[in-house]
Amino acid sequence: MVSIKAYLAIRVAFFAGAIVFIQSAVADTAELSTPPASDAEKEAAYSLAVNSRTTDILKLLAVADAAKSNTVREVIVAQYRALRARDAVIDAKLKADGKEATYANRASQLTAESKPLHDQFLAKLAENLTPEQVEQIKDGMTYKKVKVTFDAYCAIVPGLTDADKAKVLELLKLAREEAMDGGSAPEKSEVFQKYKDQINAYLNAHDHDTAKAFKDWEAKQAAAAPKPGGPAK
Repeated sequence: MVSIKAYLAIRVAFFAGAIVFIQSAVADTAELSTPPASDAEKEAAYSLAVNSRTTDILKLLAVADAAKSNTVREVIVAQYRALRARDAVIDAKLKADGKEATYANRASQLTAESKPLHDQFLAKLAENLTPEQVEQIKDGMTYKKVKVTFDAYCAIVPGLTDADKAKVLELLKLAREEAMDGGSAPEKSEVFQKYKDQINAYLNAHDHDTAKAFKDWEAKQAAAAPKPGGPAK
């Protein structure tokens, strides 16, 4: 028989994974025979997820001063918790109005509710870190989407000028500034998509055809992929 301690550990790990990575897994949990998680279990799972995520972000900085590193850790964790509390307020308002807590419904309230938290967070980071390190934290909180997306545009859209690249990077950094306040990974992705639409519109207005470029790139990837039963290229 599974011990109570092991049982709780499994439940905490399960809900931590669900909170951070998977919203679609909700349907699967209906098949579980275990009762719903208690508030204490949910809090333990959330703490585990936030601390793990913060540890990953701090690894990007390599801060040698232990005291400073601990201070920055506390600032990041506090920001995640503040954003969680903000989400609870926004989602409660939407529920009272009979609306779902989707990004489309949340977006109008996110900017106003997030700005004070955003500004305070950056001010606290600036007290302990260099501008370059603050940039690294922004990247860590948004899964390095600026670099990944910028590199993708450079690889996929042919003939980008320096001015084009500068504009793409400018818009992606604006996306990061907004997305770092997102309440979930999918919400951060939706913010970036909004700015990618702006990037595509800009490039299309400056002698590029992004739809064709992406279609051509996908065709090249498909042609280069190993065929079933055939040798790898």
